[in-house]
Amino acid sequence: MTKGEIAKNNFLSGYNCSQAVILAFCEDFGLDKKTALMLSSPFGGGMGRLREVCGTVSGMFMILGLAKGYSDPGSKETKSLLYKDAQMLAENFKNDNGSIICRELLGLRIKGKDNPIPSDRTDEYYKVRPCPELCEYAANLLEDFLKSNK
Repeated sequence: MTKGEIAKNNFLSGYNCSQAVILAFCEDFGLDKKTALMLSSPFGGGMGRLREVCGTVSGMFMILGLAKGYSDPGSKETKSLLYKDAQMLAENFKNDNGSIICRELLGLRIKGKDNPIPSDRTDEYYKVRPCPELCEYAANLLEDFLKSNK
């Protein structure tokens, strides 16, 4: 299975969008699944249902940090390279999906935060949400990027 298929299945199993993406890459980075799930849990719904940056993009960036991140605060060159990669991934996501903003991807007319109570995962929920496909897209985009930038 591709990372995208794994991420899509994770979302369909009940994980939020950010968790779905990060969970697809845990084994590759030796990341404890429970830690990854806890760390990424507030990023669902566009950061805590604020409907801002899509959780799939946040999950993609967290894994990018594991792959190419820095720990030395003075490492300007490494920071610059990481930010360049993050911007490129975000631009690709936006070009192919129209936005990286959750509310725009969902076609919501709300401004600002949404109700903090998560929606029930019903058949109707999945019919009107692009989230499973966005999880698949983001994980595949990142997988392709990581393979071509080893």
